[in-house]
Amino acid sequence: MIHPQSRRRRALLAVAGGVAAAALTLAGCSSSPTETETPDEPVELRMTVWTADETQLGLFQDIADAYVAANPDLVSDVTFESIPFEDYTTTLTTQLAGGNAPDMGWILESYAPEFVQSGALVDLAPTLEETDGYAYDDLLESSLALWQQDDGLFAYPFSNSPFAMFVNTDQLSAAGQDDPAGLVASGDWTFDAARDMSAAAAEESGKQGLVVRDFEYQAWENLATVWNGWGAAPWSDDGTQCTLADQDMVDAMTWIHNATFDDDAMPQPGTTADFFAGDAAMTITQISRASSLDDSFEWDLVPMPAGPAGQQNVIGQAGIGVFANAEHPTIAADFLAHFTNPENAEKLATYFPPPRESLLNSETLASANPNLSEDQLQAVVVDGIQDAVTKPTHANFAKLQDTVRSELDAMWSADADVESVLDDTCDAIAPLLEG
Repeated sequence: MIHPQSRRRRALLAVAGGVAAAALTLAGCSSSPTETETPDEPVELRMTVWTADETQLGLFQDIADAYVAANPDLVSDVTFESIPFEDYTTTLTTQLAGGNAPDMGWILESYAPEFVQSGALVDLAPTLEETDGYAYDDLLESSLALWQQDDGLFAYPFSNSPFAMFVNTDQLSAAGQDDPAGLVASGDWTFDAARDMSAAAAEESGKQGLVVRDFEYQAWENLATVWNGWGAAPWSDDGTQCTLADQDMVDAMTWIHNATFDDDAMPQPGTTADFFAGDAAMTITQISRASSLDDSFEWDLVPMPAGPAGQQNVIGQAGIGVFANAEHPTIAADFLAHFTNPENAEKLATYFPPPRESLLNSETLASANPNLSEDQLQAVVVDGIQDAVTKPTHANFAKLQDTVRSELDAMWSADADVESVLDDTCDAIAPLLEG
């Protein structure tokens, strides 16, 4: 729904006050002039994203083109700039610091506290609340928590995607292994079962077993999908104390190490395996990856296994923010209200589970995800969002991420002393947590 011109201009004026008040500190950002009215001529908007999926980008462009057609006095074009995931946050902060800020950008949950607390983002709440038909009250309060400060909302959590296990049932069957869906039903779906089944399938196929997608011995935070089954965490809830050396984390990392170097259930460093190309028996990832599947093998999607601490749902969350030092922040906020309204949120649900309560049901999600059944979506997405935890976040995450990654390098060899490596990692990050 495109709201009337008078309501749109009131929304633009409301956001302008938030932009003027923002104190920009992230990556040396400096404030740009505040817009207080519609421009003399239509402007171009730019949003940074980390997807290069042509189907997803096509959907984004269709939504944007509808906005441009309905608002020719405001916007002449909206472009979506794809930045590789591994370089995304570094590239984005460089743009922000260098005077080349995009109007909008995706933000990974791990960096939410840094971006929100820095003052780099516009408070979106006034615009979203003022937009006709937006249904702001439909947004799940729990999904907004990472992106809120005081009474403001500094990014819209467009993706709330639980991690789950995709399984290649052809490879498992060829190795004489049980059907994971049956183990889920019987309550026997555990990390140990997944490890043993993956190892057997890898031995039979000559391919790989269980892949934690996007980990690649670099993005250690993705291992949260595993260690949460042990009740482990890298630091305390308040972010001030390292807990990497606690026994539950030692046990979880020992399990990962043994699965890799002793059991041949997980790829070793230097080995890449794409489940969706048929290179592995299982992968831990999010449902948006289902679009990569074809008919080359039989597969299933099941919830995360249980660990010693039980089954724990983990979600990856991403927000869209408007940058306060961009050229057109008020107009960008108005576009974002269109991009994420109920109608367009339902379209985006094809790839990104929305934060809207009205859309979080298996029927709606199934219509947007034809590759997945209602039963799969109910078990993995609708149920998976309940009581879920996010991957690690911290106000100093950028420095913590690099330091932990460097320290954990010592763990990825067959003869590593896991407990000693984790002790050393805690020693290394203690000053960053205190700061």
